[in-house]
Amino acid sequence: MSSIAEREPVIIDSSTPPLCSSCGKVIEPYSRAVRFTCPNCGKTRIWRCEKCRKLGALYRCPSCGFEGP
Repeated sequence: MSSIAEREPVIIDSSTPPLCSSCGKVIEPYSRAVRFTCPNCGKTRIWRCEKCRKLGALYRCPSCGFEGP
């Protein structure tokens, strides 16, 4: 009989952290980043880090090619 301490951890689901659509930086949990769907096609989720939002860096939708600040 095995105890709970001897068992291996169970991974339910792996996840990939989101990346900023402008600079490619990993979006940290609880950061001041924003997530929204593309204003043109509504198909793709766009992530923007706080720095790119403040600088007004351009992003591009990979689905439709829409570019925005």
